[in-house]
This record gives sequence, C-alpha cells and structure tokens, in this order.
Amino acid sequence: LQTQIAAQVPDSFDSFAENKIKKRLARQMTRVSRMCYVCAGEAIEQSNLNFDLIDRSRVAVILRVVNTGNSSVEKDSDPKNKVIKGMNNAMSAWISIEYGLTGPNFTVSTACASSGYAIGLGFDMIRNGIADIVITGGADSIINPEEISGFNELFALSVENNQPEKASRPFSKNRDGFVIGEGAGIMILESEKSAMSRKAKVYAELAGYAFTNEGYNIMAPKKDGEGMAQTMALGLKNAGIDRSEIGYINAHGTSTTLNDKFETLAIKSVFGDQAYNIPVSSNKSMIGHTVGAAGVIEAAFTVLTIFEGKIPATINLDEPDPELDLDYVPIISRNQQVDAAISNSFAFGGHNVTLVFRKFREQPSTN
Repeated sequence: LQTQIAAQVPDSFDSFAENKIKKRLARQMTRVSRMCYVCAGEAIEQSNLNFDLIDRSRVAVILRVVNTGNSSVEKDSDPKNKVIKGMNNAMSAWISIEYGLTGPNFTVSTACASSGYAIGLGFDMIRNGIADIVITGGADSIINPEEISGFNELFALSVENNQPEKASRPFSKNRDGFVIGEGAGIMILESEKSAMSRKAKVYAELAGYAFTNEGYNIMAPKKDGEGMAQTMALGLKNAGIDRSEIGYINAHGTSTTLNDKFETLAIKSVFGDQAYNIPVSSNKSMIGHTVGAAGVIEAAFTVLTIFEGKIPATINLDEPDPELDLDYVPIISRNQQVDAAISNSFAFGGHNVTLVFRKFREQPSTN
C-alpha cells in the first residue's frame, strides 16, 4: 500500500472492552460495533440517565452506519456470526437491546456526514414531539487493506509515512491528503423539559442544522465551495442565529487540496469580512478522519469549546497555504469565550451538513 499510516484506536481498547461487554455479545460484534457499544455506555453513564425512571418508548437511538467494519481485519474473529456482524442496523439495535429502549431505532448512511445527519434527525425527533431523549452518533473504521488501497487510487490519502504524526496538516501549503482515523462518538440529545426535570448537566443547546446535497459530483465539491456555503447559510437561518453571533467554526478540514480551499472560500462567502475574525480549526489534524464517526466526534469538540471556553488547535499548521488566510488557530489551543459555533461535515456524494450550537441558557418557565 502507498499509505502505511493511520490514526488507530489503541490496542488497549480491546482489554478495556472485555470488562464492558459480555463475551457472548462481543463475539457477535465487530471491533467497530464494540467501540460504539462501549461509547454509548460511557455517554449514558456520564449523562446520569436512569431508564427505570424514564419512559423507554420516548427514547430513540439514531446512529450513522456507513459500514460495520466487517472487513478483512475481522478474518480471525468468530466465523459463526458473519450475518449479525454485517448488519448495518446492529449498532443501534445492540444499544436499544441493552437498555430495553422501545422508541424509534434506525441508522443513517451519508458517507462522512452520516453522524452529523443522525444528530440533525435526532433534533427533529425531539422538536416534533416523537422523543424526549435521543442517543445519537456512531462509529467507523476503514483501516483495512481494501479501503486504503481504494482511497490511494483516488489520491485522497496522505503518503507521509515517515512522519505519521505530521501527516494530517489541514490548511497547510504542503498538505497531501487525509489520514484515515477510526473511533466512536455518542451524543445524548434531550428536550429542555426532560433535562431540567432530572437536573441533567447541559453542555450546550443544539439550535438547528441544515442538510443539503450538491447534486454535482460523486467526489468533488462544487467550485468555490458554493454548496458548502449554501449549507452553512441555511443552518444559521434554520437555527435563528445571525452570522455575527458565530464565535467559532469547527471545519470539516480534511487536509485535502480541494476541501480546505473550498471550505475556506465558503466561509468567506457566508461571513464576508467577519470571516477573518472567526477562529476556525480542524480536529482531523489531531485524530485523523474518522469517516462516519467524524460528524459526532467533531460536534462534541464544538460543544466542549462552548462549554469550556477553549478552542482546539489545528496542529501541524507550520507552513500555511498563502491562498488560505483565515484564523485557523494554529498549533496551540486558545482560551476564548464562544457563545455560538457551527460544525461542518461534507461528504462524498455531495452530502453536506452544518450543525449550529449555542451556549445553553435556561428559559424561564411559563404558565
């Protein structure tokens, strides 16, 4: 393979998961499904959700699934569970089964934007009164020979094999493609009424979102980032937030030539002169491109930016591309209050999503 590097979840995860999943269930899951299952358990525990005190029919599970990781890397695992391991709905099903949840349960597949789409659909479930709580997000891994070789054929991956820690360098002059990552992320969405009634810790408010499709090219974005700009502008409109309120943009920021250039042009198109004053960063510089899990992991970064007042850096931005001249928060994170932020995910197939978050302020009760 031309690319010999990837941003893998450490092997220590496997021993950690052994203490979280019953052996019989673990044998029926791929490593990706186990990551998702364990991550969901951690999120539920941190959210102090007690399902004995909650109407389980009002809890939905919406996950992204591009694939379950049932690739050649699973060849030495239990051969008796091929069908279950390959079920695209397995991840969401396992979570509902574990907690006896009987609300809506399904998966979304829109490539790298999938978990962002799942979050948007979860928002709609709550806003439309279908659910009070939505467990959403996903997991992914394409660290296998067949998919690495496939992306090499598309000239999409970095081949900086000698310096793997420097290979993912969004917005840099010498960027040469993305670094495949893997991982899982779970976000608990909850109606304000439900969260306040159980005194939940609230990190931020999901104010709105936008889905669009570029209808242009299976791989490349529209020229000058036109489709990306449309998505961001529509997300702000749907959220009822003026562009002047945005204090941070969590970029898709893949470290590919076209994405970084066109996303920068799109930000300028939407925000005008203000674009130069908005901090922008790419988490992919640190963790690689987690594909179907990227939307939720990067949404979590965005939420924590608002909650903690700390903007994550774009590392490896040692030699900026002179064409790309925004404030990409290079090298070192920045302490800065952020009241509203957006998180972008743009995928093959033209599937775009922008999520809009803002600082949570409890609304006064009304009679």
